[in-house]
Amino acid sequence: MLQTLRNAWKIEELRKKILFTLVIILLYRLGNAIPVPDVNIALLNAYFAQQQSTILGLLDVMSGGAFSNATIFALSIQPYINASIIIQLLCIAIPALERLSKEGGEEGRKKIASITRYATVAIGLLQGFAYYMLIKNNNMLNADAQGIWSAIVIILTFTSGSALIMWLGEQITEFGIGNGISMILFASIISRLPTSLITTVRNITAGNLQWWLALLMLIGAIAMIVLIVYVNDAERRIPVQYAKRVVGRKMYGGQSTHLPMKVNMSGVLPIIFAQSIASLPVTIWTFIGIPEEETVSRAIYDAIDTQSFIYMIVYFIMIIGFSYFYSTIQFNPVEIANNLKKQGGFIPGFRPGQPTVQFIQKVLNRITMFGAIYLGIVAICPLIVGKIIDNSSLAIGGTSVIIVVGVALETVKALENQMLMRQYKGFLE
Repeated sequence: MLQTLRNAWKIEELRKKILFTLVIILLYRLGNAIPVPDVNIALLNAYFAQQQSTILGLLDVMSGGAFSNATIFALSIQPYINASIIIQLLCIAIPALERLSKEGGEEGRKKIASITRYATVAIGLLQGFAYYMLIKNNNMLNADAQGIWSAIVIILTFTSGSALIMWLGEQITEFGIGNGISMILFASIISRLPTSLITTVRNITAGNLQWWLALLMLIGAIAMIVLIVYVNDAERRIPVQYAKRVVGRKMYGGQSTHLPMKVNMSGVLPIIFAQSIASLPVTIWTFIGIPEEETVSRAIYDAIDTQSFIYMIVYFIMIIGFSYFYSTIQFNPVEIANNLKKQGGFIPGFRPGQPTVQFIQKVLNRITMFGAIYLGIVAICPLIVGKIIDNSSLAIGGTSVIIVVGVALETVKALENQMLMRQYKGFLE
């Protein structure tokens, strides 16, 4: 990775792209330090210190700490991610959008992107209003900021911040390196790393954490990174043979190739969705008030808390379910089999048509199960370790590691592809 970056830096055009990306990330981090007006930041920080195990803690990590400080970029890229997922699902459910995405070409993709932008602003307004109501209901507004104009300013600031982040991400995608939204998410998570390391060192110094336990956690994190790198590049290659065709005096086809099927097709989305839904009851209960001790309500609350074993089991099952859901959306065996048949290709040992569909579906189910179990293990291990050492902040560690490693690998591949396009020799040395 470092060798790739050094080689890319030697190319003037790529050096400009890298510098442009770094400038955009710097602007994003500056925006994360500018708070919206009329919010008591001290009370807000104290409130979020108690919400690290809920969905609010996940949102805070994804925003690089901006969510707990009510900055102009507090909503981060969540509105854009939610809008993109919704539009993708609608493209499957609504035939007109499906035709636009598949048959519309470049113009169709532009229309889909425009619809996604409008949806991002709408979701930003909803999330900005919800965040304002959370601040208001917990008395975290300044004394002179109880009017309607203050509410409008705060909500519009949150919404415009999310729209600006979307624009910054698009600028990175067009003029920088890698996917802009992924790079912003990567910068948000990495920005919390120094604080986490300082907190760990202080806990070891104060005796709250044993040094050997911290060492085991470090070894476990390295092992998790190795596993993520290995599975991220893993794929099942189905052999495909193309029949020979004689056109005039020339013979075409007859070559052998393969159909690649990635083990982890859905990335980190199943974890994010499963965590959001599994922690939703506890989050709602936190909003309305945590039950008192030694009551039936408190017993139920403790049973479904994000540190409980019931939560871990439900979380694991949801990850598997969402993994199958996304693999079904992204990979259609019927469409793949039809395309192979039209192009004169076939899988050795299986006739074109329904037998090919059944074989592809069988392979897809197997590798999806392996990928889902892998995601579940990566997500559950930090929960178990956090329960053992009584540290709820590790609950979202698996999600963060997958995102950081995945974006790093994706960015390196983007650099290598651009260097390959310029016929730069020696970048693999």
